[in-house]
Amino acid sequence: MRQLFATPLYEAGLDLDLAELAHSIRSLAEDDGAGRRWAKAHGYKGYTSYASLADLPRRDPVFADLAKALTRHAATFAKALAWDVRPKLDSLWVNLLKPGGHHSAHIHPHSILSGTLYVEVPEGGGAIRFEDPRLPMMMAAPIRQPDAPEALRPFVTVDPKPGQLLLWESWLRHEVLPGTAKAERVSVSFNFA
Repeated sequence: MRQLFATPLYEAGLDLDLAELAHSIRSLAEDDGAGRRWAKAHGYKGYTSYASLADLPRRDPVFADLAKALTRHAATFAKALAWDVRPKLDSLWVNLLKPGGHHSAHIHPHSILSGTLYVEVPEGGGAIRFEDPRLPMMMAAPIRQPDAPEALRPFVTVDPKPGQLLLWESWLRHEVLPGTAKAERVSVSFNFA
């Protein structure tokens, strides 16, 4: 049997000082009133710098180091995808997701690669779930067995770990499921163009 139309998910661990990165993220959350207001206005349970700060690598050396590491991993992933392009970091934002918070299914338009680095993930901190992009065309497809291979499932859920980096093509629909943790989930998300 041949496998067609693969949807790769790049996974790696990053050797960064996660405590320093978490401290920088929490400092941003305290100082960024515009980000807190945006999160509240848009029903985001927690804080995100998504719509407020576009210059994190220039603000803090820890984000500059992170941007360099992410760029190296994006280049590796682009090569594995057989792309004739070197991805360029387009945006980088931080997230502090409070207990019970989630992020509904979405894609990242105008980007080629997207991803998340998990900084702090408490037990039950909210998994990320990816959707098979062919799902809308499977109107008469039978239900898969619960133990179907991962590549044949309509959804694949990843329980992130601190220091884990995930990269995917930006058209891949994904969501953050509500967590059961009592503490915040801290992450950095980004796009490459």
